[in-house]
Amino acid sequence: MADEVDSRQPRPEGGLDELRQQRLRNLESLRASGVEPFARGYDRTHSVAAAREAFEAVEAAHTPVDGEGDPRFGPVRLAGRITRHRPQGKRGFADLLDASGSLQLMATLDTLGEGGMALFRALDLGDIVGAEGVLMRTRSGEATLELTGLVMLTKALRPLPDKWHGLKDPELRFRQRHADLIVNPEARRVLMTRSRAVTAMRAFFDSRGFVEVETPMLHRVAGGAAARPFLTHHNTLDLDLKLRIAVELHHKRLLVGGFERIYEIGRAFRNEGIDHLHNPEFTILEAYEAYTDLDGMILLTESLVKAVADQVLGDAAGSHEYDGQTINLGGNWQRREMLDLVRENNPGLDVEDNGALQAQAGRLGATPRERDWGELVYEVFERSVEKTLVQPTFVTGFPVSVSPLARRRGDDPRLVERFELFIAGGEQANAFSELTDPLDQRARFEQQLRASAAGDEETHPMDEEFIAALEQGMPPAGGMGMGVDRLVMLLAGVANIREVLTFPLMRDRPSDGPDWPEEA
Repeated sequence: MADEVDSRQPRPEGGLDELRQQRLRNLESLRASGVEPFARGYDRTHSVAAAREAFEAVEAAHTPVDGEGDPRFGPVRLAGRITRHRPQGKRGFADLLDASGSLQLMATLDTLGEGGMALFRALDLGDIVGAEGVLMRTRSGEATLELTGLVMLTKALRPLPDKWHGLKDPELRFRQRHADLIVNPEARRVLMTRSRAVTAMRAFFDSRGFVEVETPMLHRVAGGAAARPFLTHHNTLDLDLKLRIAVELHHKRLLVGGFERIYEIGRAFRNEGIDHLHNPEFTILEAYEAYTDLDGMILLTESLVKAVADQVLGDAAGSHEYDGQTINLGGNWQRREMLDLVRENNPGLDVEDNGALQAQAGRLGATPRERDWGELVYEVFERSVEKTLVQPTFVTGFPVSVSPLARRRGDDPRLVERFELFIAGGEQANAFSELTDPLDQRARFEQQLRASAAGDEETHPMDEEFIAALEQGMPPAGGMGMGVDRLVMLLAGVANIREVLTFPLMRDRPSDGPDWPEEA
């Protein structure tokens, strides 16, 4: 079967080490026979997918005539990895896998010759070869490359995991990600979904006149979010530095400097726990636009997600299955006030009473500590409301004390012009009408310093350089941040963030542990 490793190749009693030793012996045999096992390159004419497409076009144009054979296409030259291998005397079959797909190879003594058949029989699963031949269909109807030439390009010295054992343990899959991608077509699909999504994001912003920018990874002050940073040190400058947790404050300095529409897609780092939604290293999208506000950011964010979904899924208006839930990305998305949602999901709770909020937060599992009214509202919201927001919903009306960088609302100075977008019970995006008053900004940072002194480990630090930039004058603006990994999870239909990360951070493997489990 295409895209599957043939698990019937027996494993010797010595396990992985004996398999590797056998492959080393095979390597020496190839060299002794005059075959170089590590080639410099190979001039291929087609990918597997392109060869299939061209062959199917020939078939479609073919008109059967008495005495005429079945249609064939070639010669073609392909290159890829051997994922199935069945040498059978004077004829044998194998599967060749490249980035575009898998194709069956057929080797016969008549077309390949003695030397070619000897090389074909000597192949191991995982070897990378160049294959030349003509495409035809076997009696069973499978498109097959009948080999006229075979070249060893890279000898694989380690075996591939078998499909029944090596692919089931997530720890092994992510630890040996390169092998997972070889044998697991679903893993390749998810990462290709990620690539298409990021490409669609860039196209969306570029088409609207936004300029892509790059801002520093190393910060003296890690601002733009409430999170613990990773610490490092620059030897030459003798500076203690932090890896960035967000890009917001540098983007706002660019707004001050005259850039009116900007975006960035890049890495951010937060020294926090790891679970199905969080990874210490992740990809963030942030976008800022002068002379707009929260309403403009709502329109921008909804348009962005629909445009990316349309490119990746092919139907932004249709329903999409995710983690056992049917998500409707089309239509008009809901817009709800945080206080209203807290009331609805906590019947009888007086959201104006700090004591009642404190008691409810405790009943919901919050750690006891001193919190102001806004922090209590947000704590109860996180614990009782978030998971209920399955369909796309913009939640507005965040308290000031949990939103140190957002503009206050005119109708209620306890709240700010901020939203978070929730889909399938999880946060997808966060946006504000940006705070442009440097005096109010300084007062907010000072309040954060007091919270930090009281024991809150995730507060926003004072940033004097940023305040100085605001004093230069920043235009009214809206800003939005989105976790790229979480959006890809939604579009790819996977519920664990490690699935959408190319190489997720893993604990060290025990030194005496196997690379792959042995067959039972």
